Amino acid sequence: MMSAFLPRALTTALLTAAISASGALLPAHAQTLDKVSFGTNWVAEGEHGGFFQAVADGTYQKYGLDVTIVPGGPNANNRTLLIAGKLDFFMSANSLQTFDAVTNNVPLVAVAAMFQKDPQVFLTHPEVKVTKIEDLKPLTLLISKEGITSYFQWLKSEYGFSESKVKPYTFNPQPFIVDKQTAMQGYVTSEPYAVEKAAGFKPNVLLLADYGFNSYSTLIETRRDLVDKKPDLVQRFVDASIVGWYHYVYGDNSAGNAMIKKLNPDMNDELLAYCVAKMREHGIVDSGDSIKNGIGAMTDERMAGFFDKMVRAGVVKSTIDYRQGYTLRFVNKAVGAELRPKN
Repeated sequence: MMSAFLPRALTTALLTAAISASGALLPAHAQTLDKVSFGTNWVAEGEHGGFFQAVADGTYQKYGLDVTIVPGGPNANNRTLLIAGKLDFFMSANSLQTFDAVTNNVPLVAVAAMFQKDPQVFLTHPEVKVTKIEDLKPLTLLISKEGITSYFQWLKSEYGFSESKVKPYTFNPQPFIVDKQTAMQGYVTSEPYAVEKAAGFKPNVLLLADYGFNSYSTLIETRRDLVDKKPDLVQRFVDASIVGWYHYVYGDNSAGNAMIKKLNPDMNDELLAYCVAKMREHGIVDSGDSIKNGIGAMTDERMAGFFDKMVRAGVVKSTIDYRQGYTLRFVNKAVGAELRPKN
């Protein structure tokens, strides 16, 4: 099975806890709620904030849902639990996992994309003059094995990068910090902050999404049978998650952040505020098609364009029917769009 790159945090916290939207939030006269389980693909962090916010502020409850979030981590595989029917929904890393499901005949389907831009970046030292992606070519690139099989293949096919300049990234920033002739992969929402705290300088940041790597990220994925048999449940979960993301990015997100910090002690208020600020600055959650169609937006054109790039890069085969891996049935309805600030 193709290894689609997954979120990486510099945290080492291992989480086994699950959190539920039921309990104190429910008034005694509340309607019967549909129980729903949602697995993330990493430990609790700001990049998952909208989902936690929807639990913490009662949004899921308002949509008739009793949602339990099951955090992922280095020793967890929540996607496998989704396939096995142990979870109802999963937070997929990016569109490559959508293609991967089709390639391997796994009956999963992406129903919404919470991130319009993939947060993947390269960091460079401020002394190194890097203003465009081609400027990275002379540098040694620190890339994870998942990155090598995914976005780096696109860098090779689209920009002519060479594997001779690549060294393994082990999720330790020290090799980058001590060598100015390196560039390190990361997420725009976390690694620049970690480097600044550890080394005392602000790295330059190049967001791959701004140079044509137009994968969706942080998709909601579920089983095809749930889409077929319980479309109303899927719609309510998607809609409530979208509202949760509007609240988290633009509103009072203290409740969601409190839940994240409780589950992951490596998170603090400063880092979480940084994460939200960078998501807003770079349009990670809300930009492009989501401005008109609402957070969670997906389009056939965007999927087709990214698929063609991955075919040219040799990451996926041209013969698969990638359209079987997603549906637009539950998105592009401008749900929650009124929650976006007017200016």
